[in-house]
Order: sequence, then structure tokens, then C-alpha cells
Amino acid sequence: MTQRALPASIPVDSGRICAELQELAAFTGGEPPGVTRVVFTHADRDARQWLAAKCREAGLETREDGVGNFFARWVGSDARLPAVGTGSHTDAIPNSGIYDGTVGVLGGLEAIRALRESGFVPKRSIELLMFTSEEPTRFGIGCLGSRLLSGRACIESVDRLRDGDGGSARDAARAAGFDGDLESVRIAPDHYGHFVELHIEQGPLLEREGIPIGIVTAIAAPASLRVAFAGEGGHAGTVLMPDRRDALTAAAELALEVERAGRESESPDTVATTGVFRPFPGAVNSIPSRCELEIDVRDTSEGSRDGAVARIVSAARRIADARSVAVEIETVNSDPPAVCDPTVVAAIRGAVAAEGLSAREMVSRAYHDSLFMATLTRTAMIFIPCRGGISHRPEEYASPGDIRAGVAVLARTLAALSSSQAGE
Repeated sequence: MTQRALPASIPVDSGRICAELQELAAFTGGEPPGVTRVVFTHADRDARQWLAAKCREAGLETREDGVGNFFARWVGSDARLPAVGTGSHTDAIPNSGIYDGTVGVLGGLEAIRALRESGFVPKRSIELLMFTSEEPTRFGIGCLGSRLLSGRACIESVDRLRDGDGGSARDAARAAGFDGDLESVRIAPDHYGHFVELHIEQGPLLEREGIPIGIVTAIAAPASLRVAFAGEGGHAGTVLMPDRRDALTAAAELALEVERAGRESESPDTVATTGVFRPFPGAVNSIPSRCELEIDVRDTSEGSRDGAVARIVSAARRIADARSVAVEIETVNSDPPAVCDPTVVAAIRGAVAAEGLSAREMVSRAYHDSLFMATLTRTAMIFIPCRGGISHRPEEYASPGDIRAGVAVLARTLAALSSSQAGE
């Protein structure tokens, strides 16, 4: 098999990928137009089978690992070299849109098909990935598949994961047909030479500035906390105000401190969110005896983010002391941010120029599977605009033209990286 040069025009079929995005959206556990595709549910399993069939139709070699990460490989002329990876996720939070993650998976498939149809032959193999459970919906932690794949999650921590019904992640995976050895999910450090992920921006900047491509140079990472205040319950009418040890008001005070930690950070990229606020017993005439919060803090600077976290932890203890309640603080995860690899960023820049497009270099404030792939190999991301910056809602939308541009840039990037020599 001899290597062929990339033609001037890449035959990306935007109609095909947009039709497939609609087909994939039909696999949902909720009512349309929203998409609900929680990991290891029937909707998720049916979507996986559909995707595998599409990849086999495209002539790709497919496999799955013990946690359900899906791989589809276009074997290159020198299969001994580390592969070039691309892909994203297809799981979706309840009542979500049809583009988050899926553009990266189906866009990766379309990029491979377009390259094949152009007559291009890669030197390095090109491998499409669909990562398991990028969303934290079911087990409370995101990027489960890429964490295991890259070695950023240990098997013991996975065994402790439970869903809202108390079921374990391992049992759910087995019930979905993934009963392999979790220890074998981690791949060799030289499996991939490069990785590039296509994704909708999930923010407003590209659309606002009329720019079709974002070149991601850094990916913010989250630190997540669970905080539980325990006070003393009682009748809302009979316990006088000086005698109260109200867990909810302590939690409310902390939620405001979380907001201040984000707003008053010296870094413009620090964001801090209280996403879960759960009082007990939740009756209008009962003083809450317990209140649980889940807090998310992110930044592209680990120091700035961890400074905000430290401020929040200190505030939680101070509030507990002042209000005579107990507090429990658990760090769920604290992942390092990623700086995208200059080699991959340069390849994306070259692809943008070859397509005659404009681009904006930017950071990703949402985290993605690429965050963990960056600990394994040279990684970067390509963003395309989404209308109004809306994501994780049924109104999420990316235009066929923007999708086509993103897939064309991805295809050229994959072609450049798959043509490189070992060590480049």
C-alpha cells in the first residue's frame, strides 16, 4: 500500500453527517426533542450498536474494552507506528441536545470516510474513539472511560462508584455486556502518537465573532467537592431562632461563598458553581437537620483553581463553627488542567489555512475526554460554533456549514498527523 497525497478538496458530506446526527438522536430514554442517553441504559446500548454498524460499513476494524470504550480503526500503511486518535462521546445528560460529543464521534467517522473517498492512504493508523460515560450523570464523575484508558482512575475508585439507586458502576457495565477485565482498559503509552477532538464550543465566542473554527490551546479542569452540614432538626414553629442549628442556612451561606470565590479570583478563567443543594427532610414546617452540596470549581490554572477551593473549604469550616453545626468535606476529584500540544495545534492551524478559513485560538472552559488523553499523548481540540452558546439543552444547534468546516479541518489534521514520521 503506497501513501497518497491529500487532494485540494476533501469530499465531506455534510448532509450525511447531519442525517446521522438525527438518527443517533432517536436513541433516547426521554421525550423528543430532548435527548436522554445515560450510560449503560437501553438507549445507550442501542446507540452503540448503531454506531458500530456504521463504522463496519465504512470498512473500519472495531472493538470494545471492558468498560465499553469503543474503537474503530483505519489501518495505516505502517501499522507499527503509534496511531492518530480522534473521537468524543455519545452519552447525553437528561433532556440534552443532539450535538454535544456526537459531532466529535460522527464527525470523526465522516472525516475518515472523506479521506478514504479522496484516495488518501494514511501512514499511521487512524482510530476513532467513542468514550464511555463522559457525562457524570449516572455515577457522579465525568470521563470515566478516558480516565481508565489513560490510567487516571484506579480500579478501586471505580468499584466504589454508585448510581442513584445504589447500583455499582461495575455491575451496570456487566449488565450492558461489558464484563471484561477493567485492569486491561488502560492502554500502552505508545498506543497513540497524537489525539485530536472535534467539539461544539458550548459557549458564544465563535458565533459572536463570526469565526468558524476555534483552536483550543488549553483545557480547564475541575475540582469537585461534596460538603454536608449536619445540624439539629425540629418543628418550624416551636424552636426559637436563638436555639436553632439550621443546616440549610449554613449551606446557603457556603453557596454564596462559592460564588464569591469564583468572582473574586485573580484569574479570569476561574468559575465556581454549587450545582447540587439537597436539604433534609425537605418539609416546609421542619428545620433542616442536614444539607448536602456538590461544588464544581474550574480554571485553566491549577494554582488559581486550587486557591479558590482552599477558600471554599476554609469558609465551610468557619460557617460550621459560627453556626454550631458539623461539617463533612470530601474531595471527589481534582484533575490537572491540560496545555494542548504545539504539534497538534500547528497541524490544526495548517488545516484551517488549507481550507481557507479563519480561526480563533481559545481555551476550553468545559472539560472533555481530551483532558485525560493529554496525560497519555500529544492532544488538542477543534471547536465549531453553536447557536447562542447553548449546550446541554434541546435548543443546542450547530449549522451544517459549521459542521462541514469542522470535519474538513479535522480530516486535514488527521491526514497531516497520520503522515508524520515516528517521533514527530
